[in-house]
Amino acid sequence: MLDTTRRVATPEGIELTLHLAGAVPRAMAWAIDLAIRAGIVLAVMTVAAQFGQAGWGVVLLTAFFVEWLLPAWFEAAWRGQTPGKRAMGLAVLNDDGTPVRWAAALTRNLLRAVDFLPFLYGFGLLAMLSNRDFKRLGDLAAGTVVVHQYDRAEKAKDMPAAPPVAPPVDLDLEDQRALLELAERSESLTRARLEELAELPTPLVGQLSGERAAARLLGMANYIAGRQ
Repeated sequence: MLDTTRRVATPEGIELTLHLAGAVPRAMAWAIDLAIRAGIVLAVMTVAAQFGQAGWGVVLLTAFFVEWLLPAWFEAAWRGQTPGKRAMGLAVLNDDGTPVRWAAALTRNLLRAVDFLPFLYGFGLLAMLSNRDFKRLGDLAAGTVVVHQYDRAEKAKDMPAAPPVAPPVDLDLEDQRALLELAERSESLTRARLEELAELPTPLVGQLSGERAAARLLGMANYIAGRQ
């Protein structure tokens, strides 16, 4: 059976399980994004057509922006998601499980021009079917991977209950996932290993160590999962 999960270690030393997205959900996300981009261009075209050649110049600039730059902007600003990916529950991450940044998002989106060749993303589909992480050429160049988002409700079922504790700093999506993943695996880890991992994110646990640090992180995981 094809393995659609990968385990990676974040720079903070926390292990994540990535659930890789295959061609079908990614194609559906792309179709949603394409419809949105086409709608934007058609709306601009309707207005710009009234201004002759100057208006068509605006249309061409708009088409370039929404086709090549807007998806990259969404992925960098929306933590790896475009509207289509958000609708399908997908997100783009770096290979180490960290949130994708502008440079990687721009690289993978510009290379869609190559992935599209010879037609209908032929090279991109061939690349996805040829590597275990379902990466198209843009992902290989940018060092990114497309994954399914975690279901927090399901994660909450698997983690030990603890009094909820609000994180002292704002956590992005990937930091929240890391905490949920650690809490889910906590009962399969030795106590020493759990406490060792709990001491790593100092912005969250401060000077706490050992059992107190572990209890604090479990409390934050319960808070993120929405437990009262």
